[in-house]
Amino acid sequence: MSGKLEVSFNSPQCGWMSIGFNDGVGEFHTTTAHAPYSGVLAELLETLVKLLEQEDFDHILKWNRNPEEFDFVFKRSSESVLFEIIEYPTEARDLEKGEKVYVYVGDAKHFAVQFYETFRQLYDERNIDEFEDNWHQKFPLAEFEELTRTIERG
Repeated sequence: MSGKLEVSFNSPQCGWMSIGFNDGVGEFHTTTAHAPYSGVLAELLETLVKLLEQEDFDHILKWNRNPEEFDFVFKRSSESVLFEIIEYPTEARDLEKGEKVYVYVGDAKHFAVQFYETFRQLYDERNIDEFEDNWHQKFPLAEFEELTRTIERG
């Protein structure tokens, strides 16, 4: 089992954002792009809400670095979450060329709270960092608020 998860999404710059995951056992860091998956942050927040609400949950979130592509795989069973990142060399997403570059297994609520903390920091600093200008998209406020309510309901 992985250790305590740390999630980092740095302030976006020119449509790019550095993201990272570190659990004391494994780590993954990359830079991701705002396009072509323009709703990826909102979808990520929606995924976390569903992950908390459904004991059996399975979802793949697509994201890219250009030309590389990523699948963020979320699987929940009971109170445990399995999070995997699969990297593909191109947008073709050829399964034979995909490489599992990160795996985390842990408590589903802890997992979602770590993402929430990262998004809270992005939200708190969104005006200072000119989030919308630098990410070329609006901050996903409604989805962030829904995740906040879901975590508070516990």
